[in-house]
Amino acid sequence: MSGLFSRIINWSKSEAHSVVDQIEDPIKMTEQGIRDLKKDLTTAMQSLAQVKGIVIRMRNDVEKHKRLAGDYEKKAMALLQQGQGGAIEPTEAERLATESLSRKETSGQEALRLQKELIAQEDMSNQLQKNVDKLRSTIQRYENDLVTLRARAKTAAATKKLNAQIAQVDAGGTIAMLEKMRAKVEEDESLSKAYGEMADSNTSIDDQINKALSSGGAVPGASDSLAELKAKMGIS
Repeated sequence: MSGLFSRIINWSKSEAHSVVDQIEDPIKMTEQGIRDLKKDLTTAMQSLAQVKGIVIRMRNDVEKHKRLAGDYEKKAMALLQQGQGGAIEPTEAERLATESLSRKETSGQEALRLQKELIAQEDMSNQLQKNVDKLRSTIQRYENDLVTLRARAKTAAATKKLNAQIAQVDAGGTIAMLEKMRAKVEEDESLSKAYGEMADSNTSIDDQINKALSSGGAVPGASDSLAELKAKMGIS
């Protein structure tokens, strides 16, 4: 497991440095790193399952030998009671009880030995469990970082493309075209005004008079002219 976590640390360092240099390659490196870590996690979980299996079997063996030791002690007591009651020859009862106690001692010692090994295996199992949890947490964190990295890569690519398009725009050419268009419009407006003035200069005097009168000047009415003519002739 120490080698496994050394690989994790080394990979983390290389991943961090690569992100600074380029944006596309770190994504591929991160994806590959996560795939490698998931393989390591699978291997670590298989090892953890094996160790847990050993712990379970060893725990059962400890209980089994403790139970045997207790049973042999009960048998020794029963043998002594039967010897005292006359059911068994006392000397035979003591011999069998001694054998039973000897086996009780053997089972008890075996239970103690297995108990020590059990404690060591449980410590190993607990340590493996911590390492597996840490590795799983690391993978989850890297996967979250990968999601962020992908989003940043897309944003960076879009920004880069947009900036490139903006840089390629010919602002100078567009402004020159607008200035040329403005000059053409002003030229057309001047020509139109000139043609208007020329048309006015070709108008006859009568036309000019009529135009002036029609623009607001008062035209004497026919009734006024008739009264003026009668007055001149001396008639009413």
